[in-house]
Amino acid sequence: MSFADLKKQSKLGSLTQKLVKEVEKMNNNGGGSADDRFWKLECDKSGNGYAVIRFLPAPDSEDLPFVKLYSHAFQGPGGWYIENSLTTLGQKDPVSEYNSMLWNNGTDAGKDAARKQKRKLTYISNIYVVKDPANPQNEGRVMLYKYGKKIFDKLTAAMQPEFEDEEAIDPFDFWQGANFKLKAKNVAGYRNYDSSEFARPDALLDDDDAMEAIWKKQSSLQEFVAADQFKDYDALKKRLDYVLGNKGTPRFQDEETVMEEEQFRRENRGAAPAVTSTPGDFNADDIIAPSSSSSDEDDDTLAYFARLAEE
Repeated sequence: MSFADLKKQSKLGSLTQKLVKEVEKMNNNGGGSADDRFWKLECDKSGNGYAVIRFLPAPDSEDLPFVKLYSHAFQGPGGWYIENSLTTLGQKDPVSEYNSMLWNNGTDAGKDAARKQKRKLTYISNIYVVKDPANPQNEGRVMLYKYGKKIFDKLTAAMQPEFEDEEAIDPFDFWQGANFKLKAKNVAGYRNYDSSEFARPDALLDDDDAMEAIWKKQSSLQEFVAADQFKDYDALKKRLDYVLGNKGTPRFQDEETVMEEEQFRRENRGAAPAVTSTPGDFNADDIIAPSSSSSDEDDDTLAYFARLAEE
């Protein structure tokens, strides 16, 4: 940039706008080591956001174009419990066992406590960013995307349409898939994605070589559900006892846990509490916030915890 350009930008106020945006980004990320491979829809102050993305096929040597991850995030007398759930791997998890005990103790208080500590369901896929008006520098990039049940339901609905006159599509296909128009809006204080929809089916690009290059840029999805991403049962049980304030539990707060708590507070600041009134057996795998128009995207299903972080 020349000095003349610097002066021109000063008159336009673009430098100030850029600085403000960078400061906001730093505040949101805490200046920490967030994984910059992940894309996230940026919404305006009214809660509205729009982007066009394309879900990509399974990475090389992997079977599925998504992975499913369960986690817990809740606060107790001893601090926050923010951990991946071993149920992701089909193993016993101390929080799930504790929640089952609470759910089955026959009291409303037990059910309420179990709901507040329920598992969060997250999906992760590779995407190609077609259009991102809020952050145009992302356009044309291959990135990772975390999303919740609401978006996943739209993917499955596209593959298994409800009516005979609707054509089934594979949203993860380079040639026969379709771009996904992600639309967010604020409904009663919640982020809502009901208006999101697929465009007509079409190849992502006209050039197979270019699409092969995109395919090769994808990140592994299996790394997020690899065994080394989960603490063992005993370590999780020790952390749970500490968070619950159980007597006789050694007090500890390792650096990793502190950083996870801080990042959780930053990412969920300002959200509204989720309402859960699901009857039935808490052992059921997916007791999730109701999938009404309020929201169940991954940023919003933990809204209850965000309110706690604000207090």
